[in-house]
Amino acid sequence: MLVAVLVIVHKYYDLAIACASCVSPESFTIEHIKPRQAGGETILENLAWSCFGCNGYKHAKTQAIDPETLEKIELYNPRLQVWSEHFNWSDDFTQVIGKTPCGRATVEALRLNRSGVVNLRRLLFGANLHPPANMEGDD
Repeated sequence: MLVAVLVIVHKYYDLAIACASCVSPESFTIEHIKPRQAGGETILENLAWSCFGCNGYKHAKTQAIDPETLEKIELYNPRLQVWSEHFNWSDDFTQVIGKTPCGRATVEALRLNRSGVVNLRRLLFGANLHPPANMEGDD
């Protein structure tokens, strides 16, 4: 496992501009999208950059409740899904808004609008460093 992680870090280090979930440019860890506890493998298709906050809240979750429909939904998968299809930014670009059941469940489960992350986004937006161009949303 360590060799696979080191290869991914070396090969994709420059691509790590933000957490794949909350879009925070905080310190990163490598997240297993499908947790090892649930049978997930340490292969590129199952790994994503994650800030420590999102990774900690996700832990071994693969599903969460959509607060609108109250249905259990698969969490957002940054390897298979497009961020802007499931999320938008609030008008001031400080909060992530779920557009779909998957997006809403992920916002809640990973607490994507934690106060520290919202404050960081506000500062970065003021410095024209947020949102990342590849995660601007469409509304």
